[in-house]
Amino acid sequence: MSSQVIVPRNFVLLEELEKGEKGVGDGSVSYGLADGNDNTLTTWNGMIVGPHGSQLEGRILSLVITCGERYPDESPKVRFQSRVNLNFVDQHNGAVDSRSVSILSHWNRSCTMEKLLQELRREMCSSHNRRLPQPPDGAMF
Repeated sequence: MSSQVIVPRNFVLLEELEKGEKGVGDGSVSYGLADGNDNTLTTWNGMIVGPHGSQLEGRILSLVITCGERYPDESPKVRFQSRVNLNFVDQHNGAVDSRSVSILSHWNRSCTMEKLLQELRREMCSSHNRRLPQPPDGAMF
């Protein structure tokens, strides 16, 4: 019988921080700690480059990702700072509806902030979001 090692929250987040600082991937998403002095590794900034062929093409969209005490066993809270019109974003405060985004509604320990941001970017390209009229570039929640 094998025993499974559960990696502690801070180790998981430190690994994500290291990966985020290296800028792994194609550059369409990035993330890092909002405050370098945040020893709890709770509040993160995310960035998504608006996908080609969408109403958000070329825009740089800012998000806040909050990793609670039970992360990575529970999904983070995600809120757009950049004003966007997407079917999974609350139009009053920019909060992402976790029930409407597959990775958040099916969150598990193998999910990461990078995968989350990539999934949000893919959702922007979906048929029900791609052509939605968008607020002016630079508008914030």
